[in-house]
Amino acid sequence: MSLAQPSGFLKDLMTVARRAVRTLPREPEAIIPAMLIPMFFFAVNIGALQDVAESQGPPDFDFKAFQLPVAIIFAVTGVSRANTLVTDIQTGYLDKMLITPVKRSALLLGMMIADIVLVLGLSSLVTVVGFVVGVRFETGILGVLAFLLLSSAWGLAFTGFPYAVALRTGNPAAVNSAFLIFFPFAFLTSAFVPLDGLTSWLRTIARFNPVTYLLEALRSLISEGWVVESLLKGLGAVGGVGLVTFTLAFSALNRRVKTG
Repeated sequence: MSLAQPSGFLKDLMTVARRAVRTLPREPEAIIPAMLIPMFFFAVNIGALQDVAESQGPPDFDFKAFQLPVAIIFAVTGVSRANTLVTDIQTGYLDKMLITPVKRSALLLGMMIADIVLVLGLSSLVTVVGFVVGVRFETGILGVLAFLLLSSAWGLAFTGFPYAVALRTGNPAAVNSAFLIFFPFAFLTSAFVPLDGLTSWLRTIARFNPVTYLLEALRSLISEGWVVESLLKGLGAVGGVGLVTFTLAFSALNRRVKTG
């Protein structure tokens, strides 16, 4: 009897990724809310706050451009294949994969490739809405591309957390609740008011919030041009969050591999 032979990391990765990408159209109940809810709040915030914000801000303050990165972040944060992974755990599919020679890291990274496809699509749609309402990028087409890539990098960085929860618990409710950790990141920051306009205690908290630096980087691409310092801080914030969440996710994967 011949035993299955390892096929190589890249082939394993692409096999898992193809399966994960093919499942995306089959889950409209997960994709449609992630697309519509940020657009809804973007429209409501503009309708309710634009006149007040622009009347009290600098002469050239564009509230629509200020809010577009917030809508993007809400669109891409927490979007992952973690619920699919839970299904694989509950049906025993993951256990079957773990007794094959497939590279263990490819099981997780392949799903993350599908996450990249999804968050790129979501961020692109929200950006198009921004263009429709009149947002324009000082950095041009290259700035739009950088904006989408940075937004998608944040979405990918955050996915490590729901994957860690999925692998630790195998519970879909726990995975769905994982998004709640984002709310302090979202609201204890300069999401709705510029950093200098926050009260002293909230401004202090916001300075330690990685989302603050991500928002500043995204906003600089729209309104200021290529501000290297802002972009580096944004990349550092994404990288720091990704380091933490990916460590949690792959530690959880290693634990499940060992314990079954």
